[in-house]
Amino acid sequence: MAPSARKPGTTSKRRTRPRWYVELAVIGVFYGVYSWVRNQFGSAAVEPAEAQANAELVIDWERSIGLYFEPELQDLFVDWVPFIQFWNLFYGFFHFSVTATALMWLYWRFPRHYPLWRTTGLFTTGSGLVGFALFPTMPPRLLSAGGRYGGDLPDTGYVDTVSELRGLWSFTSGAAETLSNQYAAMPSLHFAWAMWCYLALRKHLVHPAGRWALAAYPWLTLFAIVVTANHYWIDAVGGLGALGLGWAGARGYHHWRSRR
Repeated sequence: MAPSARKPGTTSKRRTRPRWYVELAVIGVFYGVYSWVRNQFGSAAVEPAEAQANAELVIDWERSIGLYFEPELQDLFVDWVPFIQFWNLFYGFFHFSVTATALMWLYWRFPRHYPLWRTTGLFTTGSGLVGFALFPTMPPRLLSAGGRYGGDLPDTGYVDTVSELRGLWSFTSGAAETLSNQYAAMPSLHFAWAMWCYLALRKHLVHPAGRWALAAYPWLTLFAIVVTANHYWIDAVGGLGALGLGWAGARGYHHWRSRR
């Protein structure tokens, strides 16, 4: 008896989709190592004066092109407490939830595209880690305590909106202060991951509302990271650079694997 032939065009997604438990293990181990390196060898190993000097250098760059507007932008909204609390929530929650949702959706619905974008995300995150090590930068929210551009709020300083106006957590108190890297401002992985979500999903959304929301997401993230004083806008440019390195690295890696 001749073996039954598979119908044309019915290649199973299960055969092209990586094993879910392997993916969970790879991503979990990678992010665990990344978090440990980021936190243990971050602000604990960096002198605050170095991080402050780098922050002042970033501000000088922005001033040199006439685009140092972060204090004025925050000052426009900081007294609108419910509005700022929403962006605190956006900053603390969407960063992980939207990225994880996009990754899972790619895995289940577009398994052939998933490996490249998964690897791009991993390489991008690794590139960010290199940036944190080479250029530790004090975020705007910490400059209110002093420095060339610090000062009495709200005239020339910043408000740590998560700490003072409530959010999911505060980075400057309790366990978060001890464990997190306080000087991981450059590059902004918040913006890099948000742009990753847009690039990874833009060809797969067909509903106009979904496409508009996806296109707006990176720029809403940029607003969130600036208005909450967690980043300078130029950190987002660094995030784009990290994403570019991640994309190039992932393409090279998968090309090498395909040749093997």
